[in-house]
Amino acid sequence: MGQRIQIDTTTVVDRSAIFVTDRSLTGTDGEGFSSVADTDGVDTFPAKLAAELFEVDPALDRVYVDQNSVVLTRDGGWVDDVLESTRGVIGDFFLFYG
Repeated sequence: MGQRIQIDTTTVVDRSAIFVTDRSLTGTDGEGFSSVADTDGVDTFPAKLAAELFEVDPALDRVYVDQNSVVLTRDGGWVDDVLESTRGVIGDFFLFYG
């Protein structure tokens, strides 16, 4: 159930990648996290998405989610396979089965 999130654009600038999606993931305020531990006890969509992203990619230094954008900073830069797996995590975020 749920709908897949479409990634409209992906832009890489140095160590950061900006994923612009087709829907809002936050209210008017953005949320940022520097580790999976920062997401503990935070019951918001951005915190849950950040936790999933940190678990999938241990090289992430920072996750910032603001409205329809997800900005990730990563040690070691970005390569195509990492960008693709990250798109998958974001795209599948609202999918669940019950």
